[in-house]
Amino acid sequence: MKLAKYIILFLVLNFGALALGVLLMDNGAQSNWYLQLNKAPWTPPGWVFGAAWTIIMVCFSIYLGILAKLSKNFKFIFLFVIQWFLNVGWNFAFFNQHNISIGLVIITALTFLILYISTKYKNVLKYKSLLLLPYIIWLFIATSLNAYILIYN
Repeated sequence: MKLAKYIILFLVLNFGALALGVLLMDNGAQSNWYLQLNKAPWTPPGWVFGAAWTIIMVCFSIYLGILAKLSKNFKFIFLFVIQWFLNVGWNFAFFNQHNISIGLVIITALTFLILYISTKYKNVLKYKSLLLLPYIIWLFIATSLNAYILIYN
């Protein structure tokens, strides 16, 4: 399969996860519950979340497309599926169920999983592993925001 087809496939899957996550958010950041929370002083404005996730998913899709093209096997798909469910699951746990603790467990697991993926395939992708940097940076920020909400609410 050509690289472009792999990238398009992962774009569809990744943006599908974002769309499903939004559907499961139960009005998300616009809900009264979220608006009344004591949030971290470093919480970015709402538009940053959309911009960040767009950049993250484009970079992640390119990363996965390259990995699929270079892979002799598709064992990484198992890790991708776990990542997909953790990503969607956080939205449901945090925004829909208002379960901040479970949200923190999920986002921490997601952070460790993406760090694991970045180290596991570093030798295969070399400098292209930098495509995961936006995801890693954002997960550290998002995890800190979730932790702050857990501690101060």
